[in-house]
Amino acid sequence: MKRDELLQRISIDPNICFGKPCIRGHRIWVSLILDFLASGWTFEQIRENYPGIEEADILACIAYGAEMSRERYVELPVANQP
Repeated sequence: MKRDELLQRISIDPNICFGKPCIRGHRIWVSLILDFLASGWTFEQIRENYPGIEEADILACIAYGAEMSRERYVELPVANQP
């Protein structure tokens, strides 16, 4: 599935979940799925806990996160060089 097809699985509606990006047709925030992945959850664990979503939905969350990282940066502390 191509990036554009994946991104179509994400919706933003100001009347749903405070306008936060969600998996289309669900009230599951993209950021929640990304947090689970960052915490080490597998695709299978996410799908077990949220049986209505598909693998492509998880990939769509990753694609959306990648798009956001092109636009905004998170302020991080400068690492000390040895």
